[in-house]
Amino acid sequence: MRKFRYPALALLMAAPAMAADLTGKALTNPTAYIPSQCYTATEDEAGGVHNPCFTCHVRSRAPHYINDQDLQQAYSFPGPALKNPWTNLFVDRTSAVLGTPDDEILAYVRDDNYHDGAGGIALAARLADLPAGWDADGDGAWAGFVPDANYRFDAEGFDLDAAGRMTGWRAFAYQPLPGTFWPTNGSTDDVMIRLPVPFRAAADGTPDRGIYKLNLAITEALIKRRDVGIAPADEAALGVDLDLDGRIGTATRVGFVFPPEDGKAMHYVGRAGVMQEAGTARLAAGLYPEGTEFLHTVRYLDPVEGGIAMAPRIKEVRYMVKTRWQTYFDRQEGALAEAKERADFPDRIALFDGNVETGISNGTGWRLQGFIEDAQGELRPQTFEETVFCMGCHGGIGVTDDDTFAFPRKLDNSAFQGGWAHWTQGRGLRGVPELIREDGSPEYAHYLRANGAGDEFRGNMELLEAWLDDQGQLDDDRAEGFRDDIAALLYPSAKRALALNVAYREIVREQSFIRGRDATIVPQGNVHREVTQDRQTGVIKPERPWYGAD
Repeated sequence: MRKFRYPALALLMAAPAMAADLTGKALTNPTAYIPSQCYTATEDEAGGVHNPCFTCHVRSRAPHYINDQDLQQAYSFPGPALKNPWTNLFVDRTSAVLGTPDDEILAYVRDDNYHDGAGGIALAARLADLPAGWDADGDGAWAGFVPDANYRFDAEGFDLDAAGRMTGWRAFAYQPLPGTFWPTNGSTDDVMIRLPVPFRAAADGTPDRGIYKLNLAITEALIKRRDVGIAPADEAALGVDLDLDGRIGTATRVGFVFPPEDGKAMHYVGRAGVMQEAGTARLAAGLYPEGTEFLHTVRYLDPVEGGIAMAPRIKEVRYMVKTRWQTYFDRQEGALAEAKERADFPDRIALFDGNVETGISNGTGWRLQGFIEDAQGELRPQTFEETVFCMGCHGGIGVTDDDTFAFPRKLDNSAFQGGWAHWTQGRGLRGVPELIREDGSPEYAHYLRANGAGDEFRGNMELLEAWLDDQGQLDDDRAEGFRDDIAALLYPSAKRALALNVAYREIVREQSFIRGRDATIVPQGNVHREVTQDRQTGVIKPERPWYGAD
């Protein structure tokens, strides 16, 4: 009989027909929203200081008012978080890696756990026949999000169902945030966006792909706070001056201005435009329309000829939907209240409302929900605690825009398919250029120089040896090696990819996600097991964010 390091989790090893009870809301780790990366030891034995913290903790740009650049300089944890709860970081999985044949782990990651044998969505079928252990309200029906993306994409990145109809989901390509979400550190991932039905329809409510594409471009301009290129659009037919040039003609860009000035104002098109005129669809820079959805899958690494591909097997399905509009004032008031509470009550922890069915509200208008592998590799709903894990990043840090990471970093109109593409289309990350920060420096080179490593834990020795010198420095010649092709830096070797896959699968088999879900092979040495409250990190001057806020 298999022995479990965490006996309380042994029930999750039950056969699918005996689905474990996931409805509990007790937290083993009351600060599960503080991620493992925040326990990084920023000072090394030689007295050097490493700063991976600026990836997340920075001065925000309005209307996101969480200015937490001070967290680059100190471990400002509440009392209950001082002891590192992410003990999976200290597990040695070397024997599992060495004992797993390459063919066996490859077969595992290439087995699609999202679709069933007929091409349907397996998880949707499981939710339709709801196990009692997933039914938080006991009514026999699933009340949360039911995955409905098919991962069949056309030449414009739109997801299509079996009949070739649009589901509303549209995939986009982006420069991954430095650190954890680089494939070389354990996972591939993708993101799709879906705007509400009125944003996909003409003024009379008829579904209209062209209208939807324009409203997505308008949303992109609002989030990026700059003009966005588009295919030529007839402004007369739309009744909108899209490019804000003061005349009605043919627009090749969506002009950005906010707040309105000199008689110029941004405007949605189609049915959403009608609703905007009526005051029921609101538009503001830095904010998505109410009802916007995101779907994010985290996947295993599939070593293929020429690099790394997204594996068919999914580790996690992450979903968020904007359920409530907040004005700039609402958001600023909330951020100020949070900052005051943090100062007045430094040991008070965050509390969240929700359950396994409905997900969890982040307090700023979004509801988050997730699905993760069970011990057999099939997708199941995340428990309340496993979803609390997501909350610190989506709403609690300075770098996000309306609590999201990827869409502000979407590739521009000059990219493959105008940046509207799934990573399975084209060449993946191959040929994607490095993002250039507002201060003019290439982002990934800046990160490597500030951190002296390619991951928060400084444990990715393959990347260190390939790109940094003996003193942990990145020289200009090496930096040029990934300037126009970030895959050169971000893709691991096939050997490392397979090892990372095995390491993560061990966590799946244990169902020990509440102890951490980082794909680490050996115990991490640059991580604190315990910190002193407000201990200094050694960082003297906080780094600025990629978008250049002072």
